[in-house]
Amino acid sequence: MVNYLDENRFSVGLRTGAQYIEAIKNDGRRVFIDGKEVRDVTIHPAFSDAVRTIAGLYDISSDPENSKLMTHTAPATGDVFNYIWCLPRDKADLHARRGAIERWSEATFGLMGRSPDHVAGFFAGWAMAPDVFARNGSLELKQNLIRFYEFARARDIFITYTIIPPQIDRSKPMHMQNPPDLYAGVIDERDNGIIIRGAQMLGTGTALSDYLNLSQITPVQPGDDAHALNLVVPCNAPGLKIYSRRSYASAANSVFDYPLATRFDETDSLIVFDDVFVPWEQVFVYKDIDTCRDQWWKTPAHAMGNHQSQIRLVTKLRLMMGLARRVSEMNGVTQIAEVQTLLGEMGSYAAMMEGLVDAQIATCTTNENGYVEPGRQALYAAIVLQSKAYPRMLEYLRELCGGGVIQLPSSVTDFTNPETRIDIERYIQSPQYPATERVKLLKMIWELIGSEFAGRQEQYEKFYAGPPFVVKKRMAMEYNFNKSDKLVNAALAGYDLDGRCD
Repeated sequence: MVNYLDENRFSVGLRTGAQYIEAIKNDGRRVFIDGKEVRDVTIHPAFSDAVRTIAGLYDISSDPENSKLMTHTAPATGDVFNYIWCLPRDKADLHARRGAIERWSEATFGLMGRSPDHVAGFFAGWAMAPDVFARNGSLELKQNLIRFYEFARARDIFITYTIIPPQIDRSKPMHMQNPPDLYAGVIDERDNGIIIRGAQMLGTGTALSDYLNLSQITPVQPGDDAHALNLVVPCNAPGLKIYSRRSYASAANSVFDYPLATRFDETDSLIVFDDVFVPWEQVFVYKDIDTCRDQWWKTPAHAMGNHQSQIRLVTKLRLMMGLARRVSEMNGVTQIAEVQTLLGEMGSYAAMMEGLVDAQIATCTTNENGYVEPGRQALYAAIVLQSKAYPRMLEYLRELCGGGVIQLPSSVTDFTNPETRIDIERYIQSPQYPATERVKLLKMIWELIGSEFAGRQEQYEKFYAGPPFVVKKRMAMEYNFNKSDKLVNAALAGYDLDGRCD
């Protein structure tokens, strides 16, 4: 058995919400926000509601009534585990995994991009092609990866990742920064492990997670070997510091006024490694630029992780479609041609994204180990499309709402003052929609199109899959040019200097 830090705090088996909360409660992690250190994220207003939401996901997957949808039985051992850890063997497994991911995404309305199923998909993808981690003779690193995947799967733990270097001076490689240890990397090697120093972004959900995965998805340059890593540390590891951005949840005055930020703000953090010790057992890539690159593209990891993201996004777009139609009905404009056009445009994007998720399963491929991964051509087409489709759908939703989302009561307390309530109920209402229902709907829409929470959501959807140029490059590499080349050859062969050849 690998002796991971605090291994005994995780129970083997399907995890419940209570077990999740107990595992991260006052566990010694160092989280900083608003100039203060938070010792217990489960009760701090910046994080407690997000913790409660994540706990709700675990309650869904561990509920015996949901076992058929949410759990998978390992063929070799008979062990039952959360479907998010599944290593698909056929198209049916991919369909079933999608169903489990979709059920979780419905509980968050697609608004939590770093729920536990996201990075679980990456670890599943790595476990589907572990030989990539041993290509340079690193057999022990390969075994480390397999053992940690099995450890995480058996205990259903929450892993997030931080895989992008800070935006300090990207005109220089990492080892040429001043000082040279600004970016997270190895500064010392010992018999029993390594020491990591420096910072890394973008640690979405780190304050809520059990473990943090450190790696690099941006290309690692020659000379930056000390940063070419893949490893995990518990979020309460000595020396690990989690600097959270401003919390939208704690800034909200009520759930009614901020119905999304209060429940689904997963927070993003700068992660500082202040000489963090990492046992060798938790290291999967070590000072290996080639493997650090290949782990994303020569394993199913990037496909599995982003397939989850797109299943989640489809749920989010369905929510947006429902809100768009509801506000149109409330305003009595559904029969206006221009409104129908906007709804049709939005629907086309939502349908395209859903169709591309379907296509990823329909065009799945089998690797040399017999595992099945989503079709990459449809996957990267969806990633490229979503960076354009999501902002466009937000713009259409803004047009459908007009000024209604701006002229709203200042807060829920306006409904408790008898004088203001009378005017609000008279002037901020629609047929079939009394003031409370109208305001409730519009405040939710504002949380998607205009609030600080909304701005962060848009930025996340544009960049979570990696730098746009990297994703578009992958699309060009994954597109099936064989059929295109054949068509070009046939078209050119149909005529010559003398005319038609048929």
